[in-house]
Amino acid sequence: KLANLDGSDRSQGVVAMSAGNHAQGVAYHAQKLGIKATIVMPTGTPFTKVNRTQRLGAKVILAGKTLTESQEQADRISKSEGLVFIHPYDDPDIITGQGTMALELLDDFPDIDTLVVPIGGGGLISGISIAAKGRNPKIDIFGVEASQYASMKSTLSGQEAQLGGSTVAEGIAVKAAGEITREIIAENVRDILLADEESLEQAMQIYLREQRLVVEGAGAAALAAIMTNRSIFEGRKIGVIVSGGNVDARLLSSVLLRGLVREGKLVRLRIEIADEPGELSQLTEIIGENGGNIVEVNHQRLFYNVPLKSTDVDVTMETRDQDHVLVIQTALKKAGYPSLLLSDTMPNN
Repeated sequence: KLANLDGSDRSQGVVAMSAGNHAQGVAYHAQKLGIKATIVMPTGTPFTKVNRTQRLGAKVILAGKTLTESQEQADRISKSEGLVFIHPYDDPDIITGQGTMALELLDDFPDIDTLVVPIGGGGLISGISIAAKGRNPKIDIFGVEASQYASMKSTLSGQEAQLGGSTVAEGIAVKAAGEITREIIAENVRDILLADEESLEQAMQIYLREQRLVVEGAGAAALAAIMTNRSIFEGRKIGVIVSGGNVDARLLSSVLLRGLVREGKLVRLRIEIADEPGELSQLTEIIGENGGNIVEVNHQRLFYNVPLKSTDVDVTMETRDQDHVLVIQTALKKAGYPSLLLSDTMPNN
């Protein structure tokens, strides 16, 4: 797109809105071509995306809670400053450029019969579907949207959907389906699947743990959909599009810790004990003897409904798995310390 701009447009500069890779792509190539770039990003965009875009020489403006609101600001800047607006998905040149990904993938793996691609506004899957179908008309293409932002699926099905909310996949959190892209997707894409927040987190965790890849929520959407729709993909030779790795360290840490909680490898038990010397020592000894590794202990004497001479103790510990947690709870109960698991992922004992 930038390479096709004439001299006048290049001298004026460009403006784009994005919460994902489009921002960095425009910034990078604008810098290479000597074009001034302004990028409008939603206010909730992870710091790592903002910082990387700035390091590539672009001016970053944080405006709007959603991409739609950011686009409104980008439109105003385009008109007031005479900048060329570079749309992240509803542009034939952008779609064409993104389609090269499919050609490279099929050059390396020509026997792929299925592609699974994240959908935000639909530019990536539009380009990929055109290129892939041109190479192999029989190839199946599935799109994936975050369940809270199923704008393309609802548009193509003709059903209204309530869109919005917090998502780890902010890179594909688009409320309005593209005008150009919806027609291409309707023609080329077999189905659009939805990925909920838990599956997105699990996919991010699997990439890091199994492949040593740092993948953001939007980039993990394809794997999340495959994991939750196994019957659809059994026996297929699948190309999975991993479309981004821009994630803050704090968010990634939270994803990993939540994964440990989900798997029963990090748990918190609430245990009522007598408020007497030696009680806590005996409690921790039982946990240690049964293989639990205590991470944190919190006392609470005042705010819970406990007898005056008792105290509630919240013990956070590392365990092997959910079965191991039950072993520890059983041992505590046998010693006179019934426990409450402070989680809704496992039964209480």
